[in-house]
Amino acid sequence: MGRPLLLDAWERPATTVVCCVCCAVWWYLNSRGLGYEDVGVSYRKAVRERQLWRCVTASFSHVSFVHLLFNMSSLWSLGVVEQMGSRGAGWGTVWYARYTLVMLVGTMALVLATTHVLVRYAKLDKYDTVTSVGYSCVVFGWMTYVAVKGAPSGVLSLFGAARVPVNLAPFGSLLFTSLVVPQASFIGHLAGIVIGYLVAWDAFKWLDTKATSLLLLGAVAVAAGTYRNGSNDSAGFRASLVSERGRSVVASVFPFFRKATSGNFAGAGRRLGGEPAPSRLLVSVESADA
Repeated sequence: MGRPLLLDAWERPATTVVCCVCCAVWWYLNSRGLGYEDVGVSYRKAVRERQLWRCVTASFSHVSFVHLLFNMSSLWSLGVVEQMGSRGAGWGTVWYARYTLVMLVGTMALVLATTHVLVRYAKLDKYDTVTSVGYSCVVFGWMTYVAVKGAPSGVLSLFGAARVPVNLAPFGSLLFTSLVVPQASFIGHLAGIVIGYLVAWDAFKWLDTKATSLLLLGAVAVAAGTYRNGSNDSAGFRASLVSERGRSVVASVFPFFRKATSGNFAGAGRRLGGEPAPSRLLVSVESADA
């Protein structure tokens, strides 16, 4: 008989909170018909148009339920880091939360920097508008961290689909997602692996509570400032946050489940079966799950 789920949730508070947030955001996006272009991050939106708030919304947003399920199942298995506080520095809930923030900020910075090089110097203009969503960057970061530091079981869940030796998990996952989901963000996943190695090699061990707080406040301030001064392209997302505030929870839940159980459920940007949604398809390529 396995451990009670509630006990695991109690011992993995940060992981539990992230999973709940991602699930709530997925429900919100699909219940409101929002898509990649509303919350996703791309070089054009984040850098050229200064909509840096998208780095936050994209990280916690998932378009399809399958994408959400893969990421959350993998993240849950990686939550063992929180339960191993007895190992000392680098383990436990405090360090988990601290390094998660580093991975969120670091992977987004690395993705945008890499895309900048591809667009400006390699002249690969298609990367200018490739839009990504998902928590995969952080998942790959923690997968790499556990692979380097060592996991007690020696094996790790590969997006809930298979179990592989923990030291091969990051690259096995990168290959797996590239083959099974060709539109997945290879750059984003690779950025997660790179930041994961840096964290595992103690490059950020100097990050104390004060520095972490400053990093968090800085990230929130930049995101909030650029969101407030953003362009009209975010009007759909803005309107969804303030419209119909008085609508009851029951009235919003039942229409959502009617859509979710139909075969025509629009997962923003693309339908789950790959058919373009009528009003949510980006003009150029370009929806990629991070």
